[in-house]
Amino acid sequence: MARYLDVHPVDPQPRLIAQAVALLRDDAVIAYPTDSCYALGFQLDNPTGADRLRRIRGLDERHHLTLVCSEFAQLGEFVHLDNAAFRSIKAATPGPYTFILRATKEVPKRLAHAKKRTVGVRIPDHPVVRALVAELGKPLVSSTLLLPGAELPMTDGWSIKEELDGVVDAVLDGGDCGSEPTTVVDWSEGFPEVVRVGAGDPARFG
Repeated sequence: MARYLDVHPVDPQPRLIAQAVALLRDDAVIAYPTDSCYALGFQLDNPTGADRLRRIRGLDERHHLTLVCSEFAQLGEFVHLDNAAFRSIKAATPGPYTFILRATKEVPKRLAHAKKRTVGVRIPDHPVVRALVAELGKPLVSSTLLLPGAELPMTDGWSIKEELDGVVDAVLDGGDCGSEPTTVVDWSEGFPEVVRVGAGDPARFG
């Protein structure tokens, strides 16, 4: 049965953030709000998190998982950034964008794209997830909470709790945060290619 944590969307309670982080460190998979929509997440070292998340979403290993970071300085540890990507991504973060880049050896093999060795990275502009990742001290591995067959991500915390009670370990309810996923920009070939238009303005990468 999933824990239900009713978190303030602007000023998240430290006690609830600490509870969520304790669960993550114990290899939980959680649902949480972001600046684009709800997402599923687990800590980087979780040995079963990727398999669990892919089962919930009905994904295969070709679908990019995303490392949700607390600040720009953290990105360089996990992805290769040339000068152009560095400047462009720094100007767009924090915000509702996911960037696909080549992974460093710090990214466990099970979390990177099976053939390309790429991974998504993102720095959301939402108080709950920023508090969560800062307290955790390492990235959250994440994916949009879009269930198989659904056209839109789930938007209501209590509905998420009822729908996923047996398959996630906790739901952080931060209220409605929208239903539009991030804009995805692939930088892995050295130039930006917008591969999904979402909540972030794609024009800056045109």
